[in-house]
Amino acid sequence: MNRATRAAGGMRSVVGRAAAAAVLLACGCGGGRHDGEARSPAAAALAPANPVAVGKMVEGVQAAKDGQRERAAAALKQAVALDPMLWEARYDLGVVLTAAGDLSEAESQLAAAARLASDSQEVAVALAEVRRRRGEQRLAAEGLTDFVRNHPGAVEARTLYVASLRDSGQIDKAIEEAREVLVRKPGDATALAELALSHLAKGEKEAAELLAKQALDANPRSAVTHRAMGLLKLAKGDDADAFAEFRKASQADPQDTTSRLNMGVVLLRAGAYAKAEEQYREILKVLPDDHGALVGLSASLRGEADAQHPQKLDEARALLERVLSGDAHDTSALFNLGVLCADFLKRPSEAGPYFKRFLADAPADHPLRAEAERYLSAASANAPPATPAAPSPVATPPLAAAPGGARP
Repeated sequence: MNRATRAAGGMRSVVGRAAAAAVLLACGCGGGRHDGEARSPAAAALAPANPVAVGKMVEGVQAAKDGQRERAAAALKQAVALDPMLWEARYDLGVVLTAAGDLSEAESQLAAAARLASDSQEVAVALAEVRRRRGEQRLAAEGLTDFVRNHPGAVEARTLYVASLRDSGQIDKAIEEAREVLVRKPGDATALAELALSHLAKGEKEAAELLAKQALDANPRSAVTHRAMGLLKLAKGDDADAFAEFRKASQADPQDTTSRLNMGVVLLRAGAYAKAEEQYREILKVLPDDHGALVGLSASLRGEADAQHPQKLDEARALLERVLSGDAHDTSALFNLGVLCADFLKRPSEAGPYFKRFLADAPADHPLRAEAERYLSAASANAPPATPAAPSPVATPPLAAAPGGARP
């Protein structure tokens, strides 16, 4: 049996692959592709897998299933070292690293897996999702372009392509691709929700609302459609209704951490810091290293700190430093840590380097660039900002319509 048919084909998570991988190891084969996916020449040419490497992969998958993330990553790294062509191990390692918050290395492993398994939708989607979590929306879209063209029936990849196009500012192209999904899958609630958000991005709120209602009619229990409706309500200034929609999304899918992230953002904007803290801590019970939740929690604690609770500032700082240890270019963490040092800890000289890094990494049109420049100027003079904001600005985790990362 060749390498292209030798692993847990069609399985979508590192946990779900464990049993199948163990069986295939016993058979002396492995591999992984979705049923019905064409086999690429590159995949067909791959040599038989190193059985020791496959064994390490199975060990890593089982460790991930048992919640032993560090052990899982170590075993999967060994598998990749023993057999660099074992794309399934690279994929699993990418998923584990994503859950651990190491998005840079996760992207590297998933990109390598995508080169080796160019026909795998699960790999293409995981890579794009990690890039989206890193804020690389245009790169995520570019990475999906060839895959969607070569696999016109890959609805999941095309739907994510729509979101990436929209978030990278390619709205008309996003609308075109969303309609392509609906041609292949008429009435698909997720595609309708994505189309609604694309029209919302163009400022066409009436069309967006009509499409969002169609999405809810198609699937009233869809977390994605309720998230889309929540974002529409926010755009109309209906924060209370938006929160209610995000809550419905969370109830429709208890594992839907994205809706809790959005609920947390709404609460932060309203100054309901203790309630926002509750949402972020619930997310961290499921995903202990989720960067959006860690940033949101730090902002909540910052808002709650007072003379009786100064320790909350120390915890907020520790959380942001934890995010930056996993991704040194996380702009939300950089900006918030700068503000924390400048306005709350009263250490403007420590704030300066964080604002410099923020300005180096943030897009030219980032809405907080002017604030960062003002803070940096004040930090250079070792003085409070010339026109202190009230309340101090906060870079909230981005609102999202779909999960922003490959998650186990």
